[in-house]
Amino acid sequence: MSHIVIDARQYTTSTGRYTYRLIEYLQNLDAQHDYTILLKPTDMDVAEFTNPRFKKVACPYKEFTFAEQLGLRRQLNRLKPDLVHFGMTQQPVLYKGLHVTTMHDLTTLRFDNPAKNHLVFKTKQRVYKWVNHRVAQSSQRIIAPSHFVQKDIMNYCQVPVTKIVVTYESADSIQDPAEPLSVLEGRPFIMYIGRPQPHKNLGRLIEAFGLLRNVYPDLQLVLAGKKDELYRQHEEQAVRQGIGGILFTDFVSEGQLRWLYEHCLAYVFPSLSEGFGLPGLEAMRHGAPVISSNAACLPEIYGPAAHYFDPLNTRAIAEAISQVLSNDQLRQELIDKGRQQVGKYSWDRMARQTLDVYKQALDEYGR
Repeated sequence: MSHIVIDARQYTTSTGRYTYRLIEYLQNLDAQHDYTILLKPTDMDVAEFTNPRFKKVACPYKEFTFAEQLGLRRQLNRLKPDLVHFGMTQQPVLYKGLHVTTMHDLTTLRFDNPAKNHLVFKTKQRVYKWVNHRVAQSSQRIIAPSHFVQKDIMNYCQVPVTKIVVTYESADSIQDPAEPLSVLEGRPFIMYIGRPQPHKNLGRLIEAFGLLRNVYPDLQLVLAGKKDELYRQHEEQAVRQGIGGILFTDFVSEGQLRWLYEHCLAYVFPSLSEGFGLPGLEAMRHGAPVISSNAACLPEIYGPAAHYFDPLNTRAIAEAISQVLSNDQLRQELIDKGRQQVGKYSWDRMARQTLDVYKQALDEYGR
């Protein structure tokens, strides 16, 4: 029996869904090991575990801080784990214990954030590049969500591919009842949900929508996600370019998101860089046809269930959307293939594969 610590400081965030589901399914799978789950103090009352072998401990050390480097390392040393699973690259780089790391993608290494101070961001980016190299070397195993990321890590961090294990994630059905957005009822719309970071390529999507409006004057583009400085910059772009028909929703509830998926003419994903592409799979699960960038991991994950375009070509984006909007047979084929494609992924399988990674690392080092 070994003691495993899981760093779950992002437990309640959108990127933390991976860790949330991993812990949920591990509780049903593993009756052998003892687990300590590190949570932010604000998440201690949120996390409820059914397996008595799973204990939660507050971890007050924020990511990307000196406190993380010093305080979290001291906390781990006090816990004396046989193995630590860091659910993200951010971790104490001088921690000497046995550990595995999930590296979701290398996007932050390649793209700027225009909402941040350029000099400060570039300095942090250089540090983060070093951290990725260090973590890739020090981890006994690396977990990646796609073969694209596996290859990217292998090439960038110069580690053997045999060290990197691919565990596909999955997409959940939204359980909340569908909640209509009154401003969109009875109106045709396409949609995107997520953050507006530069690699999401929303600027080109807005420009492509401007071309589409010449042919589909009643069509709406819904950009759903909490408004921040980057979303405000996109709003300014639309005004500056005279492109109407765009709804910036700000935060939407789970019920509202379900309604958007179920009533959109298409879900459009113009991203330049993704590690897994969860939103597109979620859209497929709720019956939305997916029109996707052909970049990064997306063709690997969506397979034949998406209609692809070159994300660097604004006209190609517009043409791909138009092809789906104007062809009912193609649209229905995408819906049907999407439901089949999403069925290929399983959180249970992901958790079983991760447990195998734990066992391999523990066995290899005699724990």
